[in-house]
Amino acid sequence: MQLQCSNQGCGQLLARDFTALECPKCGDLLELSINGFRMDPTHLRSRWKERRSSNDPVDRSGVWRFREFLPSYQTQEIITLGEGNTPLIPGMKSGEYAGLSRLQFKHLGWNPTGSFKDLGMTVAVTEARRRGARVVACASTGNTAASMAAYAARAGIAARVYLPKGKLSRAKVAQSIDYGAEIVEVEGNFDQALSLMMQKKDSSEYFLNSINPFRIEGQKTAMFELMEQLDWNSPDYVVVPGGNLGNSSAFGKALKELHSVGLIDKVPKLVIVQASGANALVRTVAGGGSNLETVSNPSTCATAISIGSPRSWKKALVALQSTSGFALDVSDDEILEAKAVIGRDGIGCEPASATTLAGLRRLRRSGQIGKAEHVVAILTGHVLKDPDIILKVQESREQARMQA
Repeated sequence: MQLQCSNQGCGQLLARDFTALECPKCGDLLELSINGFRMDPTHLRSRWKERRSSNDPVDRSGVWRFREFLPSYQTQEIITLGEGNTPLIPGMKSGEYAGLSRLQFKHLGWNPTGSFKDLGMTVAVTEARRRGARVVACASTGNTAASMAAYAARAGIAARVYLPKGKLSRAKVAQSIDYGAEIVEVEGNFDQALSLMMQKKDSSEYFLNSINPFRIEGQKTAMFELMEQLDWNSPDYVVVPGGNLGNSSAFGKALKELHSVGLIDKVPKLVIVQASGANALVRTVAGGGSNLETVSNPSTCATAISIGSPRSWKKALVALQSTSGFALDVSDDEILEAKAVIGRDGIGCEPASATTLAGLRRLRRSGQIGKAEHVVAILTGHVLKDPDIILKVQESREQARMQA
């Protein structure tokens, strides 16, 4: 695989070991190209299915099982915690709530550290160790930090996380500490934490936010696994929460690759749902898409996506355009109501994940999605990522009941 500029109008090609995360020619983010890779789809499906019966940790990984579409490494180089292999679960009460008869949840919160970030981190930390990195670093709303810290610990690399002070779930901060990360608290929000990290230009740090193209390669495998679970029959829609938009970008890239090699016949429409208090992409689309419409003070109960200046916005726009998808936003009240419904399905998720169900209900009510269409909603984080919000909502309900 080869690094290239994600801006198709630029087309700059770079060596795999290029150190910067942005194109030296136009400044856009980089991505890895499969360079016209072709293999018989039937053979690929058979190979991937066979690997699931292996006891080799690399074969068992729900990321590395699809390694034909990943950067190549020697087996002993790969850092894995058995990520992937997450369930696809029918949404029963959730489907009724949204008005859909064919709703399924792909729950990426069932990864080793409780979020989808593990899919990207297994590849990114493997690459970091291959490059001889002494310290890996990230700015985070919590999930990235926990995932990076865990995989760095496995790789024997120091981890440094830049966190917005006092604005994160304590459970997420505790995870990072437990895995041995150095915590750098930043006054401000995620966007300011990311800017501070990148401005430091510490030569010892290898950045592992989703602007790192190797992260995206791991995260895209969620779509490979999803299609495998659906016997390679694409749903009509894939719905995903939108924060820094790395996941949305990864999914768009995966769907393009899957279709280009004949593994799927139809590309599902990608729907990105943001919180109304952190809806930079929605504003950008409404404004025509030529410039990022930032949110200066993002605020939402869904702290995992409380990001006002998403770095992968251009790549997310490409993903929407290539899949004929769209973006929308939902309120905190809608998010918390949808989260409670998902919980009643016995599934559970952190608030950011529930934007998907909230968005679907809105889309059904407006008639943009038909009742019988096949929809897969992505849940990105485990319910225990933010237990405080559950207790706060319950306390608020009890107080309202007593005052009634």
